[in-house]
Amino acid sequence: MTAKEKNTMLLRTEVKKLSSFALWFVGIGFTFIIALMGYGLAKVPGFNHVGQLACAIVIAVIYRQMWGYPESIRSGVEFSSKRLLRFAIILFGLKLNIDVVIHQGLGLLVRDVGTIVFSIFLTVLIAKWLKADASLSLLLGIGTGVCGAAAIAAVSPILKAKEKDTAIGAGIIALVGTIFAIGYTILRPYIGLTDVQYGIWAGVGLHEIAHVALAAAPGGRDALAIGLLAKLGRVFLLVPLSFILMYWMKRTGKVQEDTKIEFPWFLIGFIMMSVFGSYVLGKYIIISKNIMNDISGLTTFILTMAMVGLGLNVSLKDLRTKAFKPLIAMFITSILLSFFTFLIM
Repeated sequence: MTAKEKNTMLLRTEVKKLSSFALWFVGIGFTFIIALMGYGLAKVPGFNHVGQLACAIVIAVIYRQMWGYPESIRSGVEFSSKRLLRFAIILFGLKLNIDVVIHQGLGLLVRDVGTIVFSIFLTVLIAKWLKADASLSLLLGIGTGVCGAAAIAAVSPILKAKEKDTAIGAGIIALVGTIFAIGYTILRPYIGLTDVQYGIWAGVGLHEIAHVALAAAPGGRDALAIGLLAKLGRVFLLVPLSFILMYWMKRTGKVQEDTKIEFPWFLIGFIMMSVFGSYVLGKYIIISKNIMNDISGLTTFILTMAMVGLGLNVSLKDLRTKAFKPLIAMFITSILLSFFTFLIM
């Protein structure tokens, strides 16, 4: 091979690498644009109760049905659905004030454990009775019991769940949780609970932090504070639950002996960010409330980008044939969870 031929090959290799990088970058930008559309749609009256995450997933699913999966930019889309997802979970740790949970919320933590156990086992049990898809039903049970889409996204790698199941589960949990949050606000004047009791009910019974905030806010500052505290306890329990699921996957042979379950390093990052936010920010590093709100908004937007990547894997055929029965199982569980947590107020 002559020097000229070698140079030509090297040039082609560099062009190919540059082209691959460009497509990777375009793929990330593509998820950014759809996430931005979801963010904008969530500002529209009516859709504001659904939230940007669910809006973006719906847009991504519609795109998939009309134009198919964007294969040429798959690398960038998968970067969003996998890497950005884990980064968002790590940043999500800033929302958890460990000190508050430990010192003020231990009593609520017991209720939170009950919520998680009840939600997972009942959803799986009903799903088995309905002969529903087991993997998707388990994800919905975990999302219902812990912290919605964020919990589903966190445990999916551990459970070896398919990306389309993760996307469908996240979309369902966001939509159903919004319906229940609105239902709570409608019932509030008629159920005879104090503001604090109502806040606990919302924090223990609803699906995501955003749903708790939506439902508890009409009850006033005390209701919102205690509701978010109860919800943060459930977020806190995501970490031990993840390790329990890792053990369960190995113990029950859900994965082959020679198959390694990827250690959820992002959960370590989640814990570190929680510790940092709980004991460093505000004490050694002073950050304004506006900046913290901006970080929270950025976290949600990054998570939305990740969900766009997952939503592009969903076909409506799968949704019709696979998601209906798990949705019924999760809906029944959510109703019973709200009913029983109301009884113990």
